[in-house]
Amino acid sequence: MSPPTSEQINALLPQTQCTKCGYPSCRQYAQAIVNQEANYNQCPPGGQEGVARLAQALNQPVIALNTIHGVERRRSVALIEEALCIGCTLCIQACPVDAIMGANKQMHTVITDLCTGCDLCVAPCPVDCITMITTASNATGWLAWSADAADAARRRYEARELRLVREQQENEAKLLAKAKEKFRALEAEMPADQIGLNEKERKKKIILEAIKRASS
Repeated sequence: MSPPTSEQINALLPQTQCTKCGYPSCRQYAQAIVNQEANYNQCPPGGQEGVARLAQALNQPVIALNTIHGVERRRSVALIEEALCIGCTLCIQACPVDAIMGANKQMHTVITDLCTGCDLCVAPCPVDCITMITTASNATGWLAWSADAADAARRRYEARELRLVREQQENEAKLLAKAKEKFRALEAEMPADQIGLNEKERKKKIILEAIKRASS
């Protein structure tokens, strides 16, 4: 039997995108497992059941969850104390699954049903208005989660990643257009003396270098 692919391993992870395993995303942790760069017991949200699922897929023995990365706990969700929220958007930027609504200088709120409990939004908050609240269920690991919830979280994470790439590309395109416009305006300038001409050439060189970097 051929070894599992990173996609197959990723499908066995809870998709909380919490980074507790030591990798930026569940997908990258899955790739690290396949590359034998990481062990298969580093995912606290998956808990001991998650270790067992990965062990079976990898045809390896079931080992204990490595508590260096965290312990198996009840599921929790983020809660924003809205009266204290200053609308800085740092929590929105930190949320890997777009589970926080709000806008700059406006109150933010967590969409509880979408929150994976990753707690990545807590640390960036400058006014400490975010706390993690445990759910009513005493279940932990995969008993507190589901394949459907994991799949939905994965789709939201991937959609967010695509959106961020698109927004970056759009921003870079706008900056490039502005640089080209500035260069054309500079070309049309008629300096009155040699000092002005030298300054014009200096600015042109800077803008051309910026355009070259943006176009590469």
